[in-house]
Amino acid sequence: MLTTDLVPGAPCWISLVAEDHATAARFYEAVLGWNPSPAEPGQTEPGLFRLGDVIVAEMERPRGAADRPAWRIHFAVADLDAALRAVEDSGGSVLGEARQTGGSFHTAWVGDPQGAGFGLREPEGAPVLGAVGLPGTLMWTELYTSDAAGAKDFYAALFGWTFSDVSLPGGGGAYAIVTPAGDDPERAQGGVMQLDPRHLEETGPYWQPVFHVSDCDASVARVAGNGGGVYMGPEDAPGVGRLAVCHDSAGASFVLLTPKEG
Repeated sequence: MLTTDLVPGAPCWISLVAEDHATAARFYEAVLGWNPSPAEPGQTEPGLFRLGDVIVAEMERPRGAADRPAWRIHFAVADLDAALRAVEDSGGSVLGEARQTGGSFHTAWVGDPQGAGFGLREPEGAPVLGAVGLPGTLMWTELYTSDAAGAKDFYAALFGWTFSDVSLPGGGGAYAIVTPAGDDPERAQGGVMQLDPRHLEETGPYWQPVFHVSDCDASVARVAGNGGGVYMGPEDAPGVGRLAVCHDSAGASFVLLTPKEG
């Protein structure tokens, strides 16, 4: 399970690419109970999401005409410059120049060899997620890729992740569970799943967040009632819980999961 103990390679930040922050704010306030707030003093437009007093997500503007509405996952690194070299040495690419944010920490946007984008973030002095694994927060991350073996090689080289393959029900293929370097399997933080390239023609490979909700069916009803939609579910996943794959009113996709008790 995710924790806020940010070992290298742990998810430490999530950001929503959204052109219309006000509409996105209303959607996630209704669906997940988040409190939208300005990112900087003096600003009036929402830029952060909080649950209670803690930050659980950020909103950002598209960086170009091709930047579609989507959730972005950011992973912790101790040394951004070294991590960027490791990305390129392992066949990935730097998609956005490393930049200093707030004068105290560094971030960068990169891509794996299959084309999935993700963020690198030095958490020292940086805003990080204040809560994970609780209702209304990030509880898991998933990579949908056209080449699971290649992706696992890349992320193992970059972050030292280890993987444990499990078979999906009904002959649905393998799902690789991600554990941080040198960590206990109980600290698993995500999964990697290979999809037929035809299913990725529009989006390309991508990372997606999974949000913990107390009642998946009720949460899905709020998605539909606030301009979003449902790609799959709600349905029961044996040994996992009840889940649904959804999208918000602008098309950014995410998973809602009520985990199996016990």
